[in-house]
Amino acid sequence: MIAELGELNQYDIPGLIDLSASVGWDYDENEVRTLLESGRVFGHENSAGRIVSSSAIIPYDTKLASIGMVIVHEEFRGLGLAMEAVRKCAESITADRTVMLIATKEGQPLYEKMGFTTVDYISKFLCDKFVPENLLDHDGVFIEDFNQSDLTKLVDLDGAAFGDKRSVFLRNRISQSKQCLVVKNNNGEIIGYGLSIQGPVNLILGPIAAPDSETAALIVEKLALHHKGKLRIDVPEGRTDFMSYLERSGFVKSNTPPVMIKNSAAMPQRNKSLYAIASQAFG
Repeated sequence: MIAELGELNQYDIPGLIDLSASVGWDYDENEVRTLLESGRVFGHENSAGRIVSSSAIIPYDTKLASIGMVIVHEEFRGLGLAMEAVRKCAESITADRTVMLIATKEGQPLYEKMGFTTVDYISKFLCDKFVPENLLDHDGVFIEDFNQSDLTKLVDLDGAAFGDKRSVFLRNRISQSKQCLVVKNNNGEIIGYGLSIQGPVNLILGPIAAPDSETAALIVEKLALHHKGKLRIDVPEGRTDFMSYLERSGFVKSNTPPVMIKNSAAMPQRNKSLYAIASQAFG
């Protein structure tokens, strides 16, 4: 007997972590809390109160929303739970928003049935041992630790890179981050930034926005330099120079999931400065 679909909250964090682990995903308390604080999470419980499905939606400031953490426990597949949970997410926001998600191979047919179309791809890179190239700061570029006074400019910069401002999410993500760096020019203006998030398995690099691939590589180098464990970075398609740098530094491409959207024929306009996404849940 499956209980009705309901909205989940902070008291459900342990159950969501268990559900994630049941499919081999590595959501931890910090990641689930950022999801809950940035958006809404829906899911089904079984008769024993165990969470057996989940889907999260993160609405951004004006025109975009991202769906992620779509999970169904193996014992409860084939019952339509994922479709119901994703539909609930989509119904929780206004119909004029573009809804985006990054699909797993298993999930793609479901999303196509629901009217999502593929508009792009993300390359997932993993690294067991980072090999620094010892890049040096180049002319007119200065990398510093983030200061709270940088937040407004950082939100603007990210909005132009991503296609919509993400003020609530970025505040939460920066609080969660191991490191947040900003890139400034000679005039002290912020022209790039990058975050690292420590997960249970990988140090996740992203989002990263930069004016060019050399600056993006410099951000990666500074975020990854003293980390001794595994790394992960998810890169939008078309970043050939940047991907070559990653491969020279010990990263290996593991798969290329599709970016899918609904309620629009294309993603909102981006200024081509996004070199790494935040995660497959947040886009």
